[in-house]
Amino acid sequence: MSTPGTTPPMAASNEADPGQLDVARAEGAAYRRALEAMREESGAVVKQAGEFLVALVQEDAEGMYARRDGRLVWQEAPEDANGHLEIAVADAADGRFVPELDVTVTVTRDGEDVLDTRLPFLWHPFLHHYGANFTMPGAGDYDVQVHIEPPGFMRHDPVNGKRYEHPVEVAFLTVPFTPGRKPSPEARPRD
Repeated sequence: MSTPGTTPPMAASNEADPGQLDVARAEGAAYRRALEAMREESGAVVKQAGEFLVALVQEDAEGMYARRDGRLVWQEAPEDANGHLEIAVADAADGRFVPELDVTVTVTRDGEDVLDTRLPFLWHPFLHHYGANFTMPGAGDYDVQVHIEPPGFMRHDPVNGKRYEHPVEVAFLTVPFTPGRKPSPEARPRD
């Protein structure tokens, strides 16, 4: 099930003149180029759901930095993790990344739950997204149900600001998943 797509307004207002809206669209175009690069690299699938463009990518499990005791410390993916799920969410009107969302996913295979979790925001060098490492039972087709709650942040602009008001559901069906783990770079920065 997918929430029908709607395009939020993008019109000049007391908060954004036409030139400023063009700046927002240019930022969105840059994010879409990054998303296209991810699609070429990893096979991202994109759907419109409500006022969002939602992209799904499944990659190899990977290590990343996390804060521990006030410092950034490199941590490898958990031993049993063999997949990494990414959900990128952009505004359908201007294409910009939407921050501070509560994104949950349910991944099933042959009717059995594989993953049911909230995905935290992950900073990425070129494509911010929500994601997590996980364990899959093997290669094959999986169904992914994505649920996005309306964000709690304030919205400027009486013309353009009334958006992201309702929860959104989007389904990605029969998505091929392949297990794997990315090797950590040999020469990563010192911890």
